[in-house]
Amino acid sequence: MPAAGHPITLGISLKMYFDHERTLSWCRGVAEIARAHDAVRSGRATLFAMPSFVSISDARDILNGAAEVGAQDIAADDAGAFTGEVSGPQLVQVGCRYAEIGHAERRTLFGETDDLVARKLAAAVRNGITPVLCIGEEQQLTPAAAAEACAEQIASASARLDDSATRMIVAYEPQWAIGQAEPAPTDYVREVAQRLRGTLDASGRESSSILYGGSAGPGLITEIADSVDGLFLGRFAHDPHALEQILDEVDALA
Repeated sequence: MPAAGHPITLGISLKMYFDHERTLSWCRGVAEIARAHDAVRSGRATLFAMPSFVSISDARDILNGAAEVGAQDIAADDAGAFTGEVSGPQLVQVGCRYAEIGHAERRTLFGETDDLVARKLAAAVRNGITPVLCIGEEQQLTPAAAAEACAEQIASASARLDDSATRMIVAYEPQWAIGQAEPAPTDYVREVAQRLRGTLDASGRESSSILYGGSAGPGLITEIADSVDGLFLGRFAHDPHALEQILDEVDALA
């Protein structure tokens, strides 16, 4: 569970579900809820949202003060002849504080390799962007085996970092749970996350956070808050009022 005085972090990736106008409507709904909610006003919860690239600037303006804004991807290089890419310096200029890296969909649909994930992670760090590194085993294993597989993914993605203490957010998303009706079993998530916390602490990354994703939604943080620092939400936060329910849970935990 987050240490005393440390907030629970809730991140939301909108993927490509919404068009631009619906994205901005969603941001307005989230901003209204967040600005009024005790969990956010007290600092017990912090939020970040990741819209499509085209909506980042407008989302930043709408969410101003209610949530930080991040990008769903980042280029491995900072400039050059890379058609269609969006660089770290460009993301910083439009107010991005986070960048999602290594999601299973990027690997399976677009062929991203371990080396490319490591290059993107390094690009985020050198530009002062907090990386949200997605990790997760392909199939359900024992918690010990799953944690070992995830630890290998963290080590591979961090291979190009000079400073082992660099803060990152680790989004633990078992690939077999992504897109399902229910998240992974809570006892399974808790044990994997606890083992990953030990791995991060032992490698000098005590300041890093672990969020659970993979069909995460209302009701879950109450069950796993002793083992994670928050949630990485997808479609179950498409209704801003679902996010409000999770903020209510954060208040209840306090």
